[in-house]
Amino acid sequence: MVESIQRSISSLSSDVGQWLLARNSSLVTVESCTGGGIAYAITSVAGSSEWFDRGLVTYSNQAKNELAAVPLSLIQEHGAVSIEVAESMAIGGLTNSNADIAVSVTGIAGPDGGSREKPVGTVCFAWARKADLGFNIELSQRCLFDGDRAGIRKQSISHALQTIMELK
Repeated sequence: MVESIQRSISSLSSDVGQWLLARNSSLVTVESCTGGGIAYAITSVAGSSEWFDRGLVTYSNQAKNELAAVPLSLIQEHGAVSIEVAESMAIGGLTNSNADIAVSVTGIAGPDGGSREKPVGTVCFAWARKADLGFNIELSQRCLFDGDRAGIRKQSISHALQTIMELK
């Protein structure tokens, strides 16, 4: 299964590139639990420099604040793994890049760190786009993935990439 997910991630990365090129758009990733895995998958595609601007790995709360301008008060109020923080990360990625589209991901890949409210496998995503008057959150989601740490991370990467192409 892991091999098929990896093949899928490779194909999805290429498809995302074609999707972005067709729209004359570029992408920024703002990643926590995936640790730069989305950016790695994307930059594995030859020619990705034409449509990938940058990736921000914001693993700690301080990094979320410093690199993506996520207010620490927002993290304290909702937790680092929340829709609110994912949305703020996506907007921060667009603010701090030349990209047109952002995807952000923050979650609990395990094996520890889960709680009753946010068990291991809880991952929050946001997809945002530059607009005439600022930035728009196009979509945000909270998902619960099953499996070990590597499996949860790969499912998160795959979901983030697939959903980019579902944006209007």
